[in-house]
Amino acid sequence: LGFSHPKPFPGDILEFPLNKYFSHFGIYYGERDGVPYVAHLTCRDSETKLLLFGRALKSEVKLDPVELVGRRYKVRNMLDKVHPPRDFYSLVKPAIDDMIGRDVTFDILFHNSEHQATLFRYGLKKSTQICCDWLQIDKVYAQILPTWKKPFEKKKL
Repeated sequence: LGFSHPKPFPGDILEFPLNKYFSHFGIYYGERDGVPYVAHLTCRDSETKLLLFGRALKSEVKLDPVELVGRRYKVRNMLDKVHPPRDFYSLVKPAIDDMIGRDVTFDILFHNSEHQATLFRYGLKKSTQICCDWLQIDKVYAQILPTWKKPFEKKKL
């Protein structure tokens, strides 16, 4: 992958590959004092993690230098052909600024870094990395949600 070409613009989704199956995602925020930054959902510094079912109760949106998140990345605005991106300066940047430092529950299926990035860019949560086709993810959600709904309501998960 290497560094992305062309250079990312504020509001672009950056994909940082973790391994051959999963990637970490964030929104390119722009530069501060010549250093490029990315806004991303992370549980990196969280003290409280619930790894059962791929959930971490204490996660947050952070603004970090791109190089701290990963040296290899690419621009991946995967839904631009289907959903128009929201304006960075009037909608995305204020949403990011509002979310920085807030506690957010990370969930591998329902609210991962890709969901957060697409929520910022498009105003909707989508993840394409769990299954090859995002339509298949909707089918997975349809099967899992009813099974997990009652235990979540009873606070057993």
